[in-house]
Amino acid sequence: MFQLGKTIVSEEIIEKEFVCNLSACKGACCIDGDAGAPLEASETKILEEIYPKVKPYLRKEGISAIEEQGVFTTNKDGEHETPLIANADCAYVIFDEKNVALCAIEEAYNQGDIDFKKPISCHLYPIRVQDYSDFAAVNYHQWEICDDACTLGKELQVPVYQFVKQALIRKFGEDWYKELEAVAKK
Repeated sequence: MFQLGKTIVSEEIIEKEFVCNLSACKGACCIDGDAGAPLEASETKILEEIYPKVKPYLRKEGISAIEEQGVFTTNKDGEHETPLIANADCAYVIFDEKNVALCAIEEAYNQGDIDFKKPISCHLYPIRVQDYSDFAAVNYHQWEICDDACTLGKELQVPVYQFVKQALIRKFGEDWYKELEAVAKK
């Protein structure tokens, strides 16, 4: 672990390698698990605002889940998450012609309908950020469904922090990322 500003960073994000391999996993991270994607408080307001523009991209099951549960849910710990369809798929999940899970929010963004790419927790994955009162912990999250991504990352020699560069800049800023690169080069 090392400190960058008000973050404590796991060395694993420099040491481990990772490149999403959607052709292998089919977007399993959007349809597996026991909770929705974590959301920052500011993202709940964004989801409320953009929902009418995202709705045309959603599956009917996603629309039903969102209209029953809301554009976000709050768990027992008071943390916000994306709603789920039948306690499985993220309500915002859609599928392409090859049955690969994609994000309807990101699709609306890619089509120019909104300017919000997707929740930062999704954009950062496999990095997880835990906010505390005085600092944020930046950790690598290892999940067996991403084994193919680890293999591809090793093959292509892409460290986790480089794979999620744009997300890290979005979350912490350009200067923070430059400091991270300097630490990685040492």
